[in-house]
Amino acid sequence: MNTYKLTFAAAAAMAIALSVAMLVSSVAAPVAAKITAETTDVSCTNGGGQQPGGQQPSCGGEGLTQQTETTNVNPSGAAPPGQNQ
Repeated sequence: MNTYKLTFAAAAAMAIALSVAMLVSSVAAPVAAKITAETTDVSCTNGGGQQPGGQQPSCGGEGLTQQTETTNVNPSGAAPPGQNQ
């Protein structure tokens, strides 16, 4: 008879712990998942619109214009689907 009470108490404790864990994860997940814009160097152009050799992807001289690209990323570093328009 004590085995049933112990089993019931253990099952009830696990159910409560699981409920609390699910509640905490559902509240904390939207706060932690922040999508941010990340800018990366793509190429370099001179005054004539041409790409000088040996300068890609970052510019390293005068008279050059840096071409960049902005990508939305989530905390894992991956681009979320449908966010890079």
